[in-house]
Amino acid sequence: MTAGLWLSILGAGLATFLPGLGSAIGVGMTARAAAGVLSEDPSKFGRLFLLVALPGTQGFYGFIAALLVIIKVGLLGQVKPLDVMQGLQILLAVIPVTFLGYFSAIHQGKVCTAGVEMAAKKPESSMQPVIYAGLVETYAVLGLLATIFILLGIRV
Repeated sequence: MTAGLWLSILGAGLATFLPGLGSAIGVGMTARAAAGVLSEDPSKFGRLFLLVALPGTQGFYGFIAALLVIIKVGLLGQVKPLDVMQGLQILLAVIPVTFLGYFSAIHQGKVCTAGVEMAAKKPESSMQPVIYAGLVETYAVLGLLATIFILLGIRV
């Protein structure tokens, strides 16, 4: 394997790992808060489910980016010979989704946790925090889009 291919594989791994880690942290903190609310009132499960699930989307964005890298370098078929510069370009291309995914998942988890606490007190307002969580989600989506566009511009 060439050094360029190794750099590409490192990029795919980071794009999966860090947003996935952030999502696990975000979902975990929100799920703990939701479990406390559900222990008092199990009927609120449906209202809280979306808030718990939202921080998990960044992990999917990282996985999509990694899959695009894997396809681009041919790991599922005919592996393309990459020089170091091409591998470095691919590694740098995944930085937006990697770091925006990681940090936005954690912060979205904090927003969703606050939303769970709000829904515990005012169940009729449980969808309003989803809007705030969606605002945080926007930056993860922008990170994925930036990564996709950068990857599309790299010639291998």
